[in-house]
Amino acid sequence: MSAGGTTAAAARRTARGDVVRAGARAGFVARGVLYLLIGVLAVRIGLTGTNEQADKGGALGQVAATPFGAVILWALGIGLVGMALWRLSEALFGSAGPKGDKARKRALSGARFVFYALSSFFVLSFATGNRDSGAGSTDRQSHDLTGRLLGLPGGQWWVGAVAAGFLAAGLWIGGRAVMRKYRKRLKWNRMSKKEQRFMDVTGIAGGVGRGLVFAAAGFFGLKAALAFDPNEAKGMDDTIRSFAQTPAGPWLLVAVALGLVLFGIFSFGQAKWRDV
Repeated sequence: MSAGGTTAAAARRTARGDVVRAGARAGFVARGVLYLLIGVLAVRIGLTGTNEQADKGGALGQVAATPFGAVILWALGIGLVGMALWRLSEALFGSAGPKGDKARKRALSGARFVFYALSSFFVLSFATGNRDSGAGSTDRQSHDLTGRLLGLPGGQWWVGAVAAGFLAAGLWIGGRAVMRKYRKRLKWNRMSKKEQRFMDVTGIAGGVGRGLVFAAAGFFGLKAALAFDPNEAKGMDDTIRSFAQTPAGPWLLVAVALGLVLFGIFSFGQAKWRDV
């Protein structure tokens, strides 16, 4: 085997080694903590109308207020780095399971790598004292980013395309959850019936709740594109609050929030039973 082939094989073994797998599991735990906290904040908003922020910044603010907040923030950020590196390894070398080398799956892993790389950057920035990634920032950032995109040539089309992507992603996430597609990524046959029921309850409800938030964010993005108004776009906090403005009122917000809580718990289950 040539030196290049040997190097590539070594890189592939490293990418699928114990360290990367441990990083992936740490990433699922970190994601679970963030969604759990966001969901709890959203439940409180639905029940009490509090001004707390149900987004990543609000969750990080809650963590920072605890006695060991700084340590936990660093642990969350490093966990998300592990998740990003695992997704990068999937994009470069393919994922575990059948058909893991398909171009579509590798491209999707690449997109997830970018998402988790940005998420880890924001969490680690918060840990170092940069509170610009703090409470309420997702709404402000959404308005600012939408405004900049609308200012570009063909800006409405750019905003519309991004918004359509969020809407499609939300429907895809929710649909896959209802169809229990997550099962094929789990060590399903080695799990007990009780463990399987646990993952079905949290996976379906959590996936639907998460999908609704993504789809709603995409819907508001499309409104911003059509109205040529960045203020129509919403970050995660405003998107979650918008569910209370439907005919179902705050109870729909609470239902979606509980879905986010369950998705956080589902992520903990993935950390244990996901085939990585």
